Amino acid sequence: RFYRQLKSAESYLKFVFITGITKFSQMSIFSELNNINNISSDEEYAAICGITLDELKDQMSMDIEMLAKKKGVPNDEILTELIENYDGYHFTSQSPDIFNPYSLLYAFNKKEIRDYWFETGTPKYLLNLLGKYDVKPSDIGSITTDVYGFNIPIEDANDYIPLLYQSGYLTIKNYDPSRELYTLDIPNKEVRVGLMNNLIEKYLPNGVNSGIKMRLSDMRIALKSNNMDEALRALQKLFSLIPYTKHTNYEGHYQQMLYCFFTQAGAVVDVESNTANGNVDLTVKTRHCLYIIELKLNENAYTALAQINNKEYTKRFADCGLPIVKVGVNFDSTKRNISDWRIEKQ
Repeated sequence: RFYRQLKSAESYLKFVFITGITKFSQMSIFSELNNINNISSDEEYAAICGITLDELKDQMSMDIEMLAKKKGVPNDEILTELIENYDGYHFTSQSPDIFNPYSLLYAFNKKEIRDYWFETGTPKYLLNLLGKYDVKPSDIGSITTDVYGFNIPIEDANDYIPLLYQSGYLTIKNYDPSRELYTLDIPNKEVRVGLMNNLIEKYLPNGVNSGIKMRLSDMRIALKSNNMDEALRALQKLFSLIPYTKHTNYEGHYQQMLYCFFTQAGAVVDVESNTANGNVDLTVKTRHCLYIIELKLNENAYTALAQINNKEYTKRFADCGLPIVKVGVNFDSTKRNISDWRIEKQ
């Protein structure tokens, strides 16, 4: 009906720009409005809806300075935080980095870096869709597909990827022109942490309560100071708050929980990273360190750490530019918790 009104008022309209919507089938509205030009994926308009890094530094330098003064840190540190939290959107294969304007402007207005976009709420239909396709938290991100895998009308989609991309939870991170394949991933920390906060409820019957938030805060502080030993102690306390009904005798279940918890603690997490000799259970990347984590169930941490060394998993990440730490973790299904761990620096 919206497009029908535009069609009937066509003689009065010189230019109409529509944004903030998912892609629809052109054919479904052809009889209503047939002169729409979809520019969503045009290189020429890649930066039309958002704020680029150059625009931020050139035109908002005073805002950065005021925010840095409020937090008592250097301007460069604030810029790094803004990039981590709100940057990272790309709408074409050659798009510049785009900041989320909603969150960025709120951060300057409130003088505080928070998850403003996510505080507006995650649509129920999105969570229902992820439930329908039984999407695990680690399934969202590092998705390789062609253009038809994400840039199609929603009503033509047979999985969750187009909706996640078109509603801002996934974005283009890389393009291989020789294979015509795109890599889609979560844009930034704000989206990553907020999305996991919603998905973790699958594993927690009462949601993220105050006790769990406290332990996640402990994890966040420990990771910032590169103290994985303290982060795992916080995890032990966190698991003790989870009712036994939400535990299973399945290693992959704990892998997904760790994925969510480390993500909520501010790290960039990946599961089943390929190496020449096998897959790494978890990689946890902070600003200053890369942790390679191997999980075991009802065995011991020595066995987990030995697997990292025997299969030489660290070679896969030798060029990451960060110090590498190897971590073996064992879960005890009877205690429903982490029983022991071993940490070894590369």
